Amino acid sequence: MKKSKFIYALAISLAALCSCDDLDEFPKDKVSPESYFKSETELELYTNQFYSLMPSVSTSFNYYLEEGEHIVIPTPSREILGARTIPTKASEVGWTWTTLRKINYFLQNSYRCDNKDVRLRYEGVAYFFRAYFYYNMLTKFGEVPWYDQPLGSDQEDLLKKPRDSRDVIIGHIIADCDSAFKYLPTAHNYATVNAWTALALKSRACLFEGTFRKYHAGDAFNPSSLEWKEILKKGAEASLKLMDEGGYKLYTEGSEPYRDLFASLEIREDEMIWVRLMSEQSAIKNNANGWANTRAVGFTKRFVNLYLNSDGSRFTDRPGYETMTYADECKDRDPRMAQTVYCPGYIQRGETRTYATDLAKCPTGYKYIKYVMEAKYNVWDASLVPLPIFRLGEIYLNYAECLAELGTLTQADLDISVNKLRDRVGMPHLKLADANANPDPVLLSAETGYPNVSKDGNTGVILEIRRERMVEMPLEGVHYNDILRWREGQAYTKPFYGQYFPGEGKYDLTGDGRANVCLYTDKKPGGLGLTFLKIGTDIELSEGDKGYMIVHGDEALQRVWNEGRDYLYAIPINERLLTGGALTQNPGWKDGLNF
Repeated sequence: MKKSKFIYALAISLAALCSCDDLDEFPKDKVSPESYFKSETELELYTNQFYSLMPSVSTSFNYYLEEGEHIVIPTPSREILGARTIPTKASEVGWTWTTLRKINYFLQNSYRCDNKDVRLRYEGVAYFFRAYFYYNMLTKFGEVPWYDQPLGSDQEDLLKKPRDSRDVIIGHIIADCDSAFKYLPTAHNYATVNAWTALALKSRACLFEGTFRKYHAGDAFNPSSLEWKEILKKGAEASLKLMDEGGYKLYTEGSEPYRDLFASLEIREDEMIWVRLMSEQSAIKNNANGWANTRAVGFTKRFVNLYLNSDGSRFTDRPGYETMTYADECKDRDPRMAQTVYCPGYIQRGETRTYATDLAKCPTGYKYIKYVMEAKYNVWDASLVPLPIFRLGEIYLNYAECLAELGTLTQADLDISVNKLRDRVGMPHLKLADANANPDPVLLSAETGYPNVSKDGNTGVILEIRRERMVEMPLEGVHYNDILRWREGQAYTKPFYGQYFPGEGKYDLTGDGRANVCLYTDKKPGGLGLTFLKIGTDIELSEGDKGYMIVHGDEALQRVWNEGRDYLYAIPINERLLTGGALTQNPGWKDGLNF
């Protein structure tokens, strides 16, 4: 923890080293290389500022909130609404290159340190963060210019460089991850990057790019159908190496190990590879409790339906599952559901009794409890719970998905990956033959699933691995990119529903046998200990006097997804102008420029 606080302090103190955001404004660096980069202290001091690339929590928590088909909030983001516009400035959309310049400046000058071991270690830090920077740019913008040198304002030819291909970018990401793995220490340190963090990034990046290419083959984002199999092979290899040699293991202690992995101030070091730490002293906090308890946020019915029954069968195969009420649908499910979603019997950390979900503060009735700590953290911007960036659970899933998409997955592969995650919570194993013999029709449906999945002999297991990914990793900042790479943006246009209510009446939302919520239509009935909600006024149902809780029923909040545009962000207009059109625009975005 002391190490992480030191990093944050250094990052803040060095933020003024270079304040420009755009490619055309790179200045000469204010650190004189002739008098710097000599000692380990100086190399550490300089490279600590690269940690500014870590996911931001600020006061919004939105990186981990994963708004969309998982979580809904009162006013959707522009990405979910399909209302993104073409930015005029780089800062409006994250087309920022300042940290990359610092990274390349460091790599250009690190040779000045005479201690080779020290120099290579911090070069490993720089290689990791250059790969991390370009991975984030690739997922957001697709093709971007590749730079491996610090640019000055007088280097017009490089400042006006066109975009490099996806092949070039992913090739450099992989190469930089390999260099980082070679030079970084192998000792575990969840606060700073190590060799295994580099392998985790390589695993994630290869899975993203390989599946993006596979599922976008021939469309506007991959018109030449770029090769994808070799990239997925590299992703599987990186995952397996980390699994076999990294020394990490799943956290399995206690009666609720999955919940305790996240809803704890104690970091489970055996599983967590890289963590976003909070600090009371540095006022670095998040809103994990705040969103769950003070804002109108909730999981969707679509997401809740993903959890299997406790015997491993599909919940959506239960007769009448569509109209099952909250208390019944929460029974006999994958234990991760009750450790992620507020189910009857849930008791918040530090409390002694269960409470009914406040439907006025949860538009779906499915409140999340992942990361939620004691009530003292419920106020806005107060939580100190650490947030994962990479953990072993993801690597297991990446490994299985890479092989499933390649068509080479075996039962043995599932047993050393996905089934370890199931073992943690006491769920039956995923069987390859059974999954492929009977693909889930709900997950194949255009209305409720992911219809663009590869239609071959592995369709069933691919869908089950996706299910496992969604119930194992919600609110971990990965699902939006999953939607992009699976080419499933239409999932955001489907109705966002909540709990089902068969009509007016009294309902038990705590599981204690006593009603605590009453829905009515005309005259408010009597009763003690009840929260009264008038249908059509306090709560809106999909069929008028009955049905699912409706989210975003307002016509002004109708969601659209443009298949020919929304898988990438637009390039800022001013950047295109400054390069004279060398920077081309992404598909579907019409910025009015004639080049």
